[in-house]
Amino acid sequence: MLQFQIQSDSDIPASKQLFDQIRFAIASRQYPPGHRLPSTRQLATITGLHRNTINKIYQQLEESGLVESIAGSGIYVKITSNEGGNLLGSPLFSQYPEATQLIQKSLDELLWQGLTISQVKELFLAAIDWRLCSSAQVLVTVPTQDLGAGELILQELEKALAIPVQLVPIEELDQVLTETNSGTVVTSRYFFSQAESIASRYSIRVIPLDIYDYSKELAIIKKLPNDTRLGIVSLSPGILNVATILIHSLRGDDLLLILAQASDRRKLQGLVRSAQVIISDPASYPIVKQAIVAIREDLIRPPEIICSENYITEKSIHLLKLELGLGED
Repeated sequence: MLQFQIQSDSDIPASKQLFDQIRFAIASRQYPPGHRLPSTRQLATITGLHRNTINKIYQQLEESGLVESIAGSGIYVKITSNEGGNLLGSPLFSQYPEATQLIQKSLDELLWQGLTISQVKELFLAAIDWRLCSSAQVLVTVPTQDLGAGELILQELEKALAIPVQLVPIEELDQVLTETNSGTVVTSRYFFSQAESIASRYSIRVIPLDIYDYSKELAIIKKLPNDTRLGIVSLSPGILNVATILIHSLRGDDLLLILAQASDRRKLQGLVRSAQVIISDPASYPIVKQAIVAIREDLIRPPEIICSENYITEKSIHLLKLELGLGED
């Protein structure tokens, strides 16, 4: 069980601290789809929060489309349509019984050859999507207020995929989908429910991407001496907000935390002048280096720069390529 930590002296409400920590655990797949979340009693023991508060947090997570409540069983991370489900319960299977029999027969034969259910699923999806690949496009969508996160996803997918990738604010997704005949929408699990509610009207699928859990960076932060001036730089204000909560839950007020978006030149200059250690996302790393070079003569000792790994996990990108019918390099 993850050890959630609440800082009682923080300006951030305790309920928001726990909500964001659980949401991060889901988005980074530390709590994978289908995983049963701790009971309210367990979380109350761990965090010291009242069970009523935890119930409200679980309700918020359910309203966000991240979890679902199963009566008499508990709270589970929601499994999306691309991650499981009862396919034979689809109306199409009852409408086309011969197709159902053919699929069942093919499935049985492949299982008899020694393939697993997961491998069969990947083969079917790869074969179908390969035929659509020539006209398909990938739309990355996030809220306008955090286009930085979308830019990170876009840059990483452009390196991994050989088909068009476009960044679309989620507020404009409805309009964009009215003008496209095919494609796939991708987003982080944070925004999956919102994106799916829009894309489902056009029979366009949405695939959730898992974000990196920053375990290596958090391990480094845990060992930093007290009063270290730690700078965090990212394209995404959302990442900066999550970083604040995670670092504060880990170290409290032991560290002096300085935040800056890579696009905010003034704040970035102040950060590189003050910070002893800087952690940045890959897209911001060259911008941070340039900022340090620009004031190098004014620095007694340049800060140590740590570049985090990709925003999207390699496994998630691999699975996306299979969903799109793209082979590995």
